[in-house]
Amino acid sequence: MKKKKLTTAITGIMLSFCIPLQPYSHLSSIRKIPAWYDGNQNKKMAILKLVIGIFIITGCNTRFYKLIETDNPRFFPNIIFTAHEDISSPKFWVLREKYQLDTVISNEKDELKRILLLRNWIHKTIRIDDYGPYAGDESVESTLDNALKGSGYHCGYYSAVQTAILNAYGYVTRSILADTGIPVDYMVGGGHHALNEVWLNTYHKWFLTDAKYDYHFEKNGIPLSALEVREAYLKNKAADIELVKGVERKSVPGLPEYNIPTREQLARVYTWISWYKENDRYTRWPDNSDDIVLYQDEYTQTHTWLWDGKPLWAYNTTFLHWIDDKNKIGWTPNTISSNAVITGNKVKIDLISATPNLKTYQVMEKHGKEWKDIAATFESDLTEKRYEWTFRAVNTAGVSGKEHKIIIER
Repeated sequence: MKKKKLTTAITGIMLSFCIPLQPYSHLSSIRKIPAWYDGNQNKKMAILKLVIGIFIITGCNTRFYKLIETDNPRFFPNIIFTAHEDISSPKFWVLREKYQLDTVISNEKDELKRILLLRNWIHKTIRIDDYGPYAGDESVESTLDNALKGSGYHCGYYSAVQTAILNAYGYVTRSILADTGIPVDYMVGGGHHALNEVWLNTYHKWFLTDAKYDYHFEKNGIPLSALEVREAYLKNKAADIELVKGVERKSVPGLPEYNIPTREQLARVYTWISWYKENDRYTRWPDNSDDIVLYQDEYTQTHTWLWDGKPLWAYNTTFLHWIDDKNKIGWTPNTISSNAVITGNKVKIDLISATPNLKTYQVMEKHGKEWKDIAATFESDLTEKRYEWTFRAVNTAGVSGKEHKIIIER
């Protein structure tokens, strides 16, 4: 009985403190403290009321910190492609210095423009020769040395040179073999082609780039990946996308100078696409892996990739890896995912990314002017009303990924 009376009293006290701003006339519905509260209990209950009152007032006015939802770039981990170039290799610095590649990009800051300038240099430096024989030992340096003397090469050489040069500047690339799947007469080899994809940090996407013909595809001004070009071709023969050429990204109907008069014909080459699973092909040469990744969808399940009129050599071998998830193929280099845990007036933020050649993570506070290097775990006391941090991943070449924001408010 005494416990019940005490509980009733405390409830009344709590209510009286938690709604102190209400007019007294509004308290008629609140259960009153019973009469037994008066008398000999006054002193003890006054002390109890004071203690509980302080506690309740503090609790009623506490505002907890919370994480505000932000629209950050999506992160997809790399669980398929098992190797990338180690750009700390001296080979990359030798490549840049020997061929004076820094003069090609000069002081250009725009990422896409830098890549297009390097691609255009490769296109102009190497003469196209689809028939051979080919001078040198197939290494990148041998190809460039002989190209500067006038030798010509096919698309595979262009692809090898492009991936080496772009990695020398910290850009993540992967090598591709594409094919019409059925022999055609407008491309040497019947429809085979070798080229690259490079990760565009500013656009947060993969971008198909061809150094042999110095072109790529775009839609609404956005460079397209190999899968996006393939989807456009299978949908409506590439009617919705644009073929652009050179550093100026000039829109062209086709490449008639290379006997490919229409955009549709060129887009058809990406009916079948294979990605090399290991992309350390420059530093690992000549011991390169032949493992390839193919995207599995309704088309690839109901058709057969014919290479020179025969099923592709990789069918029914351990070298072929079928992947039916586009997000696994389209993993996102240099992109941050985070896990923020708020405990009282402290926050702990764990940063995760799939960044080849990661050097550091960096943070900048709102209205800040400098990036600060940090570890993968960032901790901070919370005393202000609002916090806004911007994080990014930076690789050893100084190339930074898309920014990732975290906002916390009280």
